[in-house]
Amino acid sequence: MSNIIFMGTPEFSTKVLEMLIAEHNVIAVVTQPDRPVGRKRKLTPPPVKEVALQHDIQVYQPEKLSGSEELQTLINLNADLIVTAAFGQILPESLLESPKLGAINVHASLLPKYRGGAPIHQAIIDGEPTTGITIMYMVKKLDAGNIISQSEIEIEEQDDVGTMHDKLSFIGAELLKNTLPSIINGTNESIPQDNEKATFASNISREDEKIDWTASARTIFNQIRGLSPWPVAYTKFDDGNLKIYAANIERGKTGEPGMIIETTKKAIIVATGSEDAIALTDIQVSGKKRMLAANYLSGVQTSLVGKVLT
Repeated sequence: MSNIIFMGTPEFSTKVLEMLIAEHNVIAVVTQPDRPVGRKRKLTPPPVKEVALQHDIQVYQPEKLSGSEELQTLINLNADLIVTAAFGQILPESLLESPKLGAINVHASLLPKYRGGAPIHQAIIDGEPTTGITIMYMVKKLDAGNIISQSEIEIEEQDDVGTMHDKLSFIGAELLKNTLPSIINGTNESIPQDNEKATFASNISREDEKIDWTASARTIFNQIRGLSPWPVAYTKFDDGNLKIYAANIERGKTGEPGMIIETTKKAIIVATGSEDAIALTDIQVSGKKRMLAANYLSGVQTSLVGKVLT
């Protein structure tokens, strides 16, 4: 049984870790430090740490791996393999070179497309028809190592980051389970990435979250689902922000971009820069909890038609 160091942080990584614990010998887990979460800023451990502690596995949480005390400790463990999945840091070369079988990464895109920290978000925002998982050897350059295996999945019309995250986390664990035997036995093959075809998915910025209503309905629809349920697309409404978790395209309805042109029992219809509108169905008004647009509209006393979102 191979000795493995696992590195990961968010919920996406937990399925991979659970598979490794069941199938192999995980000798250490490396994750990000505990962070303040929520309005009360409660110090909260990463999901990967919680899984590791449930199985009495040693956890290391350096703020930055390079130059840390933990770095040499991890090298000295003489692991057979390092496996990472959404860890969030570039690994130092000395650590990459220390395991007998190298270091591999479970990445949530079909590389060389969408290298970087937000591949699931960006694939949906860009309207890609498919995405997937890539298992690759790690090198010092970001997500640029040789590809060992891949698994592709369709992005359906109503998928958002939440649904694709869940699908890909299971696919990633399964693909790794099927790929590891050939890596451990030394029988696997890998192919270099075509760097000329590489695209990047940088972490989402605040600017990426704001809706431009002059864009097409399709572009806005993809942006909304590509940011839901986190970090969430938003627009300005009255004196605050309106977060939009879910929406649909309304064909053939036009008006001034950003203007509310109609309300139904279930949706707020907003004009865009194209010949179709966006029907907002799941929202959060500033100062209130997230709710269905139907519930919000049932409590509104005056007409919203004619108001403009910016």
